[in-house]
Amino acid sequence: MHLAYPAVLAVLLFCTGLYGVLARRNAILVLMSVELMLNAVNLNLVAFDVWLRDTLHAGQALTLFIIAIAAAEIGIGLAIVLMVYRSRGTADVDKLTDLAERPAATAPEPGPGERKAEAAA
Repeated sequence: MHLAYPAVLAVLLFCTGLYGVLARRNAILVLMSVELMLNAVNLNLVAFDVWLRDTLHAGQALTLFIIAIAAAEIGIGLAIVLMVYRSRGTADVDKLTDLAERPAATAPEPGPGERKAEAAA
């Protein structure tokens, strides 16, 4: 197998992921694009491991570590995105420029369940 085929495919995947990170507004799509970039790196690691005929298979071992880190990253990232969506009502990256809480004057009205809890207290 020629090394050029997986290398070109990895470059195309990485460039697609990079475009997704730079051009997308939705935080979920940005996370998916980062995963695409990590998979391009994994493809390169495995391809070079096979091409070099490494007896320790260091490329494949490093790929397993990257997959584990990517799984943790997507879990934490999705949790953060869901909490931001619940508190702000949007997952648009451009609208999330500050980390401060919204002032009380612009906070949304409490729902019916929250009004009952406030009245009971």
